[in-house]
Amino acid sequence: MDVKEVDILGETISTHWYYHSKARAMAKLLGDRRIKRILDIGAGSGFFSRYLLSKSNAAEAWCVDIGYKKDSDSSEAKKPIHFRKSIDFIDVDTVLLMDVLEHVNDDVYLLKEYKNKVPHGTRFLISVPAFQFIWSEHDIFLEHKRRYKLTDIEHVIEHAGLRVTHGVYYFGSVFPIAVTTRLSKEIFKQKIKSPQSQLKKHNPIVNTFLKFLCKMELPLLKYNRLVGLTVFCLAEA
Repeated sequence: MDVKEVDILGETISTHWYYHSKARAMAKLLGDRRIKRILDIGAGSGFFSRYLLSKSNAAEAWCVDIGYKKDSDSSEAKKPIHFRKSIDFIDVDTVLLMDVLEHVNDDVYLLKEYKNKVPHGTRFLISVPAFQFIWSEHDIFLEHKRRYKLTDIEHVIEHAGLRVTHGVYYFGSVFPIAVTTRLSKEIFKQKIKSPQSQLKKHNPIVNTFLKFLCKMELPLLKYNRLVGLTVFCLAEA
């Protein structure tokens, strides 16, 4: 996940419409199938692993991020969560790559690396930002390399040797708002001192309204292959 945005949102991250909605979509896509052990790549604060530990039957999580200063252990909902700078082969059943692949030069290589570190049949849930045409200062601030169409990320996953089982877009309800905001800055050539994230704290009314819009998408989430700000893909090793 994007640590820079965690720094912006601070303790409000769990209630912010974007991360709250994304976590719910993640859980819906993973479904009711029992999750025992999670490997969370590029995990940052471990927000998504902590969500699954608190909301599902998941019993343990391993969070890996090269940005950690040292290895450490903690807990969430009285379940162990381990933070590691790197990891070798590990027996897990679920791998998360939430907003990770867009940060690396070789996305296929990174997927192959972790495919070889988990058992055959392990599920992967991957999220990436959607559509290159809405590239903006937001992406520059977060140090993205690219944005993806659904078919792009499915192609990457297949080249890494994984089998795509499902792919969808999410945040379709707020897509027009984001596109209008981002493209208007290009059209009117608004000058900025430095790139900035468009993710920010909102007043409670706006935050609640955006949560509501995203919640209304969830019943149709598994069928949305048309448009959204985020691409989700499920795959198996």
